[in-house]
Amino acid sequence: MSRSDLFLLIALVFAVIGSGISVVYAKYQSRQLFVELQAQRLDRDRLDMEWGRLQLELGTVGNPALVEKLARSRLDMRMPKPSDVVVLIR
Repeated sequence: MSRSDLFLLIALVFAVIGSGISVVYAKYQSRQLFVELQAQRLDRDRLDMEWGRLQLELGTVGNPALVEKLARSRLDMRMPKPSDVVVLIR
């Protein structure tokens, strides 16, 4: 075996080892990113459920008749008399 053949063989061995290490590292990164993706999906699903609950709550609490009823009963509020209304014109 000549000196150039030996050098080529050593270079190919290092290339194969480097390639193997690169494959292992890429697989590790892939798994880490997959775990992060799954966590993000769980977070998204949780937020979607909370958004749905908030939309339902807004539909019931934001009802004008309910707001007026609560304002009258809990806060003792009333509609002002026409004589109590002051209109400011600029």
